[in-house]
Amino acid sequence: DGRILGEVMIRGNTVMNGYFKDTEATTAAFDGGWYHTGDLGVMHPDGYIELKDRSKDIIISGGENVSTIEVESILYTHPEILEAAVVGRPDNYWGETPCAFVKLKETKQATPESIIAFCRERLPHFMAPRTVIFAELPKT
Repeated sequence: DGRILGEVMIRGNTVMNGYFKDTEATTAAFDGGWYHTGDLGVMHPDGYIELKDRSKDIIISGGENVSTIEVESILYTHPEILEAAVVGRPDNYWGETPCAFVKLKETKQATPESIIAFCRERLPHFMAPRTVIFAELPKT
């Protein structure tokens, strides 16, 4: 239906046999005869698989799954944001909350509060960042 999120798993004669000299990782990755990619996605009625995030990047906030990619996609639609990255920030009550690291475009004046409000207008409340930090984002 294109809405139910699940892990993408594959098998076939072109899938690798395992990890080089790492039987423990191979056993974990090939549980049940399927290769567990670690990618999360949805399957549309036409069979198209749309990747949504990596399972290790999902933030669990108050029992809700928050896709960092979905939050970043909204942040990139903000007219004053040049770069953005979202991570989970430890929270005593919620477990984790979304934290956005943002680099603004030159001469822009957005505030953390205005960016949070922008996200809350476009995302479910639990997905909106609770913290915005202005910083240069590291590049690799």
